[in-house]
Amino acid sequence: MALELRQQLKLTQQLIMTPQLQMAIKLLQLSRLELMDTIHRELEENPALEEVADSSGEEPLSESFEVAEPSLSEMPAAPEVAPQSKAREEFDWSGFLDDFSTPSRVPVETEDREAPKYEAFITRKESLNDHLLWQFLMTKPCRQDEDIASLIIGNLNKDGYLQVSVEEIAAAGSTEPDKVTPVLTLLQTFDPIGVCARDLRECLLIQARYLGFDRSIITDIIAEHLPNLEKKNYKAICKALKIGMEEVVSAVAIIKAMEPRPGRQYSDDTPQYIIPDIYVYKMENDFVIVLNDDGMPKLRVNSLFRRSVGRGRRVGGDAEDYIQDRVRSAAWLIKSIHQRQKTIYRVMESILRFQREFFENGIAYLKPMVLRDVAQDIGMHESTISRVTTNKYAYTPQGIFELKYFFNSSIKRDEGGAIASASVMEKIRQLIASEDPKRPHSDDKIAQMLKRENIQIARRTVAKYREMMRVLPSNKRKEI
Repeated sequence: MALELRQQLKLTQQLIMTPQLQMAIKLLQLSRLELMDTIHRELEENPALEEVADSSGEEPLSESFEVAEPSLSEMPAAPEVAPQSKAREEFDWSGFLDDFSTPSRVPVETEDREAPKYEAFITRKESLNDHLLWQFLMTKPCRQDEDIASLIIGNLNKDGYLQVSVEEIAAAGSTEPDKVTPVLTLLQTFDPIGVCARDLRECLLIQARYLGFDRSIITDIIAEHLPNLEKKNYKAICKALKIGMEEVVSAVAIIKAMEPRPGRQYSDDTPQYIIPDIYVYKMENDFVIVLNDDGMPKLRVNSLFRRSVGRGRRVGGDAEDYIQDRVRSAAWLIKSIHQRQKTIYRVMESILRFQREFFENGIAYLKPMVLRDVAQDIGMHESTISRVTTNKYAYTPQGIFELKYFFNSSIKRDEGGAIASASVMEKIRQLIASEDPKRPHSDDKIAQMLKRENIQIARRTVAKYREMMRVLPSNKRKEI
């Protein structure tokens, strides 16, 4: 059989991930803060994209780069909040200083004048290292002690604990351990009390001595019976110290009031507040869904770039390709953002249909639901629903929840039907909250109590849900 070359036509279809499609997928799974960062970055990099304060005066895009925005019938527009352009008046420093520099026997009335705020003089929050070093320098130390203190303070973690040994500090400072110990002892007397301790036992002992409980039952419990204290094995403490239960309970109450992490108040971790992407309000007997567009930049294609590529104008050279690429990128970004908002609205609308009882009555009425249910309801792929519900939050009459919260596994009931795992966790939380502190429910007892409510669940599942809610086991919840 002879080999020969032939030409043959073949029609195939394949999916190509274009840069525009990759951008649309990326925007879909971004959180609100990440989306705003992406928009601001595009505004800096793309000259064809600009932000407008009022969308009412936006000029239409050219026909070749028209952006398909969602119509009002498909998605209700969220109420726009007009930004207030009230600039703070400059403070009259000369007048403020004159009030205090003019000699007068009559007290100056400054209540009606605007005084500078204390926060205006602070550039950053004082750290634990700065606070300790300032206290140490007030003792007027020598140069060697100052270097040792800097090494000790520099090796503290965020909770205020010393992470290295005295020998390691001495080796790093080319000195002897005997010279490090007095400096460390001095630092342990500084504010906050308990700082520079090497473990929890030393931290609590420092606080006990500061409170005047040196060589007492409190220090004995801290020094020798911390494991029993953690397990609430008060009987073993009573037997070892040969004291009564009332004395142990009183001492434990004082120990509980101590600070196990003294450096916590100087932590530089700024709290990240959740801003909902969508709001669900109850109006009379129905629910209204409103997208959160507050603070979201209003974008449009720059009019100069739009006129350059419109109406058949020719720029010539590489400039024309660059302008068309920038305008196309800006138009696609605007379209992707509108499509993202529209998809979030549709997903929230579908969740509301499935979980209406939850919005009406609370977590106990949450139904089992998976991504496939919403995907089939709105005609999208499960991967798209997963991207939409990632890092997106909704404000509801029951509180703020991540959209992923509404998707949970089901637990079968004895008499048929199913209940959501989140609802079971809520029932466990309610049972633990209503228990007798002196006789807390064990995991096995909670499983039996749920079985009486036709919820078949194993003891190890109760333990898993309890750990997810960060609830201690029964032996550590017991109070005497």
